[in-house]
Amino acid sequence: MPETGTQPGVGAAPEAEPVPEARAPVGLDADVPPSPRSAGEPVPAPAPAVPGPWSGLRPLLLRLHFYAGVLIGPFILVAAVTGLAYTVTPQVESILYDHELKVTPHGSAEPLAAQVAAARRAVPGGTLVSVTKGAGPTDSTRVTFDKDGLPAGYTLTAFVDPYDGEVLGELRTFGQWLPARAWLDDLHRNLHLGDFGRNYSEIAASWLWVEVLGGLALWAGTARNRKRLRRLLLPRGGPKGRRRTLSWHGAVGLWASAGLLALSATGLTWSAHAGASIGRIQDSLGGSTPSVSTVLPAATGAEQGGGDGREDVGIDAVVASARDAGLVGVLVVTPPADADSAYTVKENTRSWPEQQDVVAVDPATGKVTHELDFDDFPLLAKMTSWGINAHMGLLFGLANQIVLALLALGVIGMTLWGYRMWWLRRPTRAQGLTAGRAPVRGAWRRVPGRVLAPLVVAAAVIGYYVPFFGLPLLLFVLVDVTAGAVRRRRAGVTA
Repeated sequence: MPETGTQPGVGAAPEAEPVPEARAPVGLDADVPPSPRSAGEPVPAPAPAVPGPWSGLRPLLLRLHFYAGVLIGPFILVAAVTGLAYTVTPQVESILYDHELKVTPHGSAEPLAAQVAAARRAVPGGTLVSVTKGAGPTDSTRVTFDKDGLPAGYTLTAFVDPYDGEVLGELRTFGQWLPARAWLDDLHRNLHLGDFGRNYSEIAASWLWVEVLGGLALWAGTARNRKRLRRLLLPRGGPKGRRRTLSWHGAVGLWASAGLLALSATGLTWSAHAGASIGRIQDSLGGSTPSVSTVLPAATGAEQGGGDGREDVGIDAVVASARDAGLVGVLVVTPPADADSAYTVKENTRSWPEQQDVVAVDPATGKVTHELDFDDFPLLAKMTSWGINAHMGLLFGLANQIVLALLALGVIGMTLWGYRMWWLRRPTRAQGLTAGRAPVRGAWRRVPGRVLAPLVVAAAVIGYYVPFFGLPLLLFVLVDVTAGAVRRRRAGVTA
């Protein structure tokens, strides 16, 4: 990587040269009358332009964008490839598990309790976790159990035909995801490496927004793009080369920027480290997601703990109470955790408009004891829910999936174009395999102090709350400074 280049002529006084006769450039200042000056009078040199903050900031931003692209790019690329595969999971599920998911209506549906009993017989020894009643007449009923031997977070779900109680099959599930989606979800989140693997996706999410914002500034701040809107918005044609690759890299990044920033933000909310910080900030702002209270009225006073031997009206009456309370669509029923708790019934329609209302139902009386409407959620909690559902392709159905697939393809393309540009920058006359040149070192010295100081403070604050941004950035700086010191020392020894 080259050091800041030694300027030609530095250290030696330039020879005096005769000043040529002044000649106005064609088309420039044509309406300005020439100043009276006698022939042969020396023309004063124009005052040097005062560089603005951007002229000093741009090389620093370019260097950061370059190093982040080269070193963090593989993490972002893997996240994009696995995310692209994830976008087709609804269609994959409907094809692979059509036998379990869909039924042919015939007659009247069996009581829900009878369907649960059939599922219990199919999964002996399982502990009932939830019952999901489909919204349409062709949907099977999902009865989910916890059972020994399953991986953490996984359950076993029996699919029951509501019309005759036949168990259509049992599948290992992760939340509401069936095996194919659960596998791809795990691949996207942690590469099937557990908690350690989650670090890869957190690194990608922590730096994606940095690359997007930095790239936007560099692309929009290029002088030729400021002058011609077409160059800013559309890739250029012409012969293959670095300039055409750069135009694709920049233009696609511009169009995809809003979506990528949203993916980065929502991805960070799921992450282990930055997600915890975001959760604390959200809580401090009063934007945490509320939950329905399952505490029964009799358990809140002097009668607390006296719930043993309570009557249970049954799951069908519980669902009927939830319907009466206004719940519609797909309903997920969770049985009471203990004798002093209520059933919960939750809407689970995550497309637009969202239906996420929840009620708690007293098992002894069948009365609704607490209601929680999605409309009453704090705005931050709603935004979190919308963002997560959009990130998973659930919010707007197929349109959401298509947008996510295009964004993933855009990230893949930009990453590969970035590496290609790096390759094209390599010294072609060098012997052996040589990497492309990096932007010039020492760019931070050109940044005015009034700009650099706030940037350092902002990076420190963000790095504290988003550690997989802060730690790699600190590592970049340390390696870069060390490499520069070694190079200068070698240059001094050689001199």
